Amino acid sequence: MSDISRRLFLKKGVAGLAAVAVAPGLISCAGQDGKAAKVRQLAPLAGKYDVVVAGGGPAGFIAAVTAARQGAKTALIERYGFLGGMATTGYVTPISVFAKDNNLVIGGIPWEFVQRLESMGGAFIEWPKANIDFDIELYKLCCQRMVLEAGVDLYMHSAMIGCEMEGKRITSVIIENKNGLESLEAERFIDCTGDADLANMAGVPMQENPDSEFQPSSFCFILSGVDTDSELLNKCMYHNGINGPSQCRPVREKLLAMKETHPEIPDFGGPWFNNVLHKGSVAVNITRRAAISTDNRNFTAAECQLREDIFLFASLLKENFPEFKDSYISSTAPQAGVRESRRIKGVHTVTADEYVSGFHYEDSISRGIHPIDMHASKGTKQMRIDLKQPAYVPYRALIAPEYPNLLVAGRCISTGRQALASL
Repeated sequence: MSDISRRLFLKKGVAGLAAVAVAPGLISCAGQDGKAAKVRQLAPLAGKYDVVVAGGGPAGFIAAVTAARQGAKTALIERYGFLGGMATTGYVTPISVFAKDNNLVIGGIPWEFVQRLESMGGAFIEWPKANIDFDIELYKLCCQRMVLEAGVDLYMHSAMIGCEMEGKRITSVIIENKNGLESLEAERFIDCTGDADLANMAGVPMQENPDSEFQPSSFCFILSGVDTDSELLNKCMYHNGINGPSQCRPVREKLLAMKETHPEIPDFGGPWFNNVLHKGSVAVNITRRAAISTDNRNFTAAECQLREDIFLFASLLKENFPEFKDSYISSTAPQAGVRESRRIKGVHTVTADEYVSGFHYEDSISRGIHPIDMHASKGTKQMRIDLKQPAYVPYRALIAPEYPNLLVAGRCISTGRQALASL
């Protein structure tokens, strides 16, 4: 490299590092006009909103649609180029459970979404529990249509890297995309990132969780060329068949027996073979590894191991079960699915006892009927507690104390571990 080229490279590199270096310190800019001006110079204002929602998963896109329909000027930030969260980035299928004994438990915009997805040919509703098998690509499209029709400004391919604050009030978030750094100002912010990223950036206290106590991640994938007309697959694909409330037991039992004499077979869950509405294809949930989604190196290493596991299990299925003899991996999820990560210490923390008992709070804002589904961080075991009545979540579980204009929704609300395993 010539001296001129080296100087030019260093000049551009230092300028870039200066911009990036601002991000960790953004939350300390309150009341310091010089720093605030510097931030605005590096991250020009892209828009002023009533509500900014971070994260376009089920919690995020529904929060954005709700806010916009109520007349709030709303923006939605999503790091991928599509919406849907773990359903579309993690291939977590099916959506469950919406009903008990044919009686609908979950309504509102979530059920509106399901009905609309069904009308598009993208959902199959399994009664009496109303588990929702879905087409992943139509799921993305349905989310997108509902968000844009509500008038939400959508910032996809955008990573949220910091926030500005005045005391404990968030004034703007900083995003990075192909435009460079941009800022979005708002009166209210809703963290639907799953990992409580915005809340963490703002300094909200988080619940302590020993690394070994996190539920494992699973890297889901699509197998095509499967004999979905076979008795085994026809029943295992539907949660009211021999799969029942649990795994595809015939496959599980054979794999467990093989694992006793083949130590190279890693721990696994299920397996679950889920209907993706295309004959010959199933979504497979079988891999599991301990992973911390908020630790980049840890999560990267876990995903690398999980990708190896995908191909190992695909081979085992192909070689040992006639229903899979012509199968092949047609798609892997964009990322490993995350069951558990950071959660805020909210005004109220939902406990397992409250959740299982169906305790109704004065400020209850939602309810569900999905069982507590706790996966062991090591091994192949799974703890399951079926709910006898709907469980409720209070508004206080979404509130970070002392942060007046921040709410959280989705996986990062204030709950205990067992209650989270249902949510």
